[in-house]
Amino acid sequence: MEVAWGKAASERAVNSDVKQFGARMVRDHSKANNELKSIASKKGIKLPNEEPSANFKTDAAYMDMMVKDHQEDLVEFQKEAKNGSDPDLKKFADKGAKMVADHLSMAQRIQKDLKRGKSSLTR
Repeated sequence: MEVAWGKAASERAVNSDVKQFGARMVRDHSKANNELKSIASKKGIKLPNEEPSANFKTDAAYMDMMVKDHQEDLVEFQKEAKNGSDPDLKKFADKGAKMVADHLSMAQRIQKDLKRGKSSLTR
């Protein structure tokens, strides 16, 4: 989801921070997805391959979704890193939790700036 929505945000966002955040989502989550696919392949697990459509109308709506999604993902990644039974997936989740926490921090800053009418151009 982050990749598909990131592509859309990097192409159609108005705010430059939102565009850059979208591009970062594509880059970071594509890398993580490829790593997870490799782990799954080695373990004989087939992952879903569908990308959802990007369903947001404004920069603020995208960032609101990204904050909410990353908050939920962070909990899941941390839970798997701590309690998972597969060592490879635990390692992936621990690494992923750090990435997701970083994304959440960025998303919250951008969300706050949008609400205040700021962008990287006005800082």
